[in-house]
Amino acid sequence: MNEQLSRRSALAIVLASLGAGLTGCERSQEIKIGLVTALSGHSAKSGEALSRGLLLAIDEINSRGGLLGCKLSLVSRDDQSDVGRGVIAARELIYKENVAALFGGLDTPVARAIIPIVSAAKKPFIIPWAAGTAITRNGLKPNFVFRVSAVDEEVDQAMVDFAVAKYGARRPGLILINNPWGQSNEKGLKAALASRAMPMAGVEHLEMSDVDLSRQLGRLRSAKADSLLLVAPVGPSAQVVRALDQMRWEVPVVSHWGPAGGRFQELAGARASTVKFIQTYSFFGSQSPAQTRVFAALKAKYPDIRGPEDVTPAVGVANAYDAMHLTALAIKAAGSLDGDAIRRGFGSISEYDGLIKFYRHPFADGQHDALGRTDYIWAEFRENRIMPVSTTES
Repeated sequence: MNEQLSRRSALAIVLASLGAGLTGCERSQEIKIGLVTALSGHSAKSGEALSRGLLLAIDEINSRGGLLGCKLSLVSRDDQSDVGRGVIAARELIYKENVAALFGGLDTPVARAIIPIVSAAKKPFIIPWAAGTAITRNGLKPNFVFRVSAVDEEVDQAMVDFAVAKYGARRPGLILINNPWGQSNEKGLKAALASRAMPMAGVEHLEMSDVDLSRQLGRLRSAKADSLLLVAPVGPSAQVVRALDQMRWEVPVVSHWGPAGGRFQELAGARASTVKFIQTYSFFGSQSPAQTRVFAALKAKYPDIRGPEDVTPAVGVANAYDAMHLTALAIKAAGSLDGDAIRRGFGSISEYDGLIKFYRHPFADGQHDALGRTDYIWAEFRENRIMPVSTTES
């Protein structure tokens, strides 16, 4: 009997060890964090910013002993802003690299395509950029998607408010990329205009490959648009500005944050600085001790950063940095690397003093977006640098 009990005890220990291997990690191992983003092409600067924000946070976490007794490491894949590449990369990171959590979704279409994959794998999917409303408000139960970024329908309201306050807009025209991100914002912008009982001059769409936008913009000018509300990635956004310059149409442009995603000023030309676009963070202005510390770490790690104007786009760094620390708190709360436990861990986060703000219960009560309208700021390009729009401008 004693021998039988000993065998059972030994078997229990082995099974417990196997279970720990599935939900925790050995000290000789690393906890892998995955990143799917654009690391080449027009949006490469944004992908670089996300990488830097994540790595900065990972360095801090590792310096304090890591998580669950293990160090973190970042494993990245380039999706080139392409849905097919993003899906392949996500599968590889989940099933081959066995990442504990997946970050990604620089582009809304890519993010939406990855959601079924993470849901099936029960892996947390953290969004530090893509703003499509339906990414987090996807109707899935359980929902494995969490975001530290802007949300389209709230950005859309902010865009209309800004256009009215700064330019006295009364009849804006909409020009939107023809993909799920554009569709999300078309719905939100129309709702925002309807809430003010404001008419619009019209809605025009553009494709990623469009090089001549004179017809779309010409129709908006003929309809007497007094401002343009723009939603498009960096390349098409630049094409809009070039077309306006060629048409000599000096109409105010209020944009989602597409222009911040890469080589906008280079591609758009002289009038790039006239576009005002939304952000969630800036390293300019008065900084808290935490913000000062993070900026000092950025300068130490990346020699090309000498001043706040060199962190471009700052929103990518800040969103990713805060998102990584919040994810670490979720993993700590879970006490394991089990995806469903980490998902529940997000909901139990009580507070975190972050770079963007002080977070209180950011994901409680089914909330999957940690940022809201009060966290948005407005920016513009000056000498190839993203700078806050002065509140004293006319």
